[in-house]
Amino acid sequence: MKSWFFLSIAIMAEVVATSALKASEGFTKPLPTLLVALGYAIAFYFLSLTLRTIPVGIAYAIWAGLGVVLITLVGWLLFDQKLDPAAIIGMGFIVTGVIIMNVFSSVVSH
Repeated sequence: MKSWFFLSIAIMAEVVATSALKASEGFTKPLPTLLVALGYAIAFYFLSLTLRTIPVGIAYAIWAGLGVVLITLVGWLLFDQKLDPAAIIGMGFIVTGVIIMNVFSSVVSH
């Protein structure tokens, strides 16, 4: 159970770091640049803790898949990124895939 908590921290830190990467404007703004470095360091640290008990393929798929969905939502909310129906459907497939992996895969550690 602790590994899933660690994975959620890794995902949130990656989303913060990626959002800050956009806001850093090519590392020209100090505070967002610091958030990028700190966020990715936290993300990879907690991802490494996750890999103690969750298989790497499963953990990475969840981390990357949910990260894509969340950063797309951040882009839409904070950076005025437009989402067309194809983007929304694609994110739905990503979420569906993560759910299928967690509910039906026998390699996921619960």
